[in-house]
Amino acid sequence: MPKAPLLDADDVAARLDALPGWEREGDTIVKMFTFDDFAQALAFVNRVAVPAEAQNHHPDVAIHWNEVTLTLWTHASGGLTHRDFELARAIDELETGA
Repeated sequence: MPKAPLLDADDVAARLDALPGWEREGDTIVKMFTFDDFAQALAFVNRVAVPAEAQNHHPDVAIHWNEVTLTLWTHASGGLTHRDFELARAIDELETGA
């Protein structure tokens, strides 16, 4: 797969405006999700695996009991690309059931 082009700062900011809760941290976007317990947090991570595998684009995952923090960036491109925002949108749809 060819490298996706990096997004400029204005494009990143505009795309973040459409994704509540996601924040830019350097060359990544990050969001923390909170659940009632560890089992729900783990189940969410397993649901995230479905669109991540379908898009062949995988977040970094940190689980702390009832909190899941997902970090996205396009490793092959060395920063943020459209692929990160497509996966973030798919993850948000999992959370909301859209």
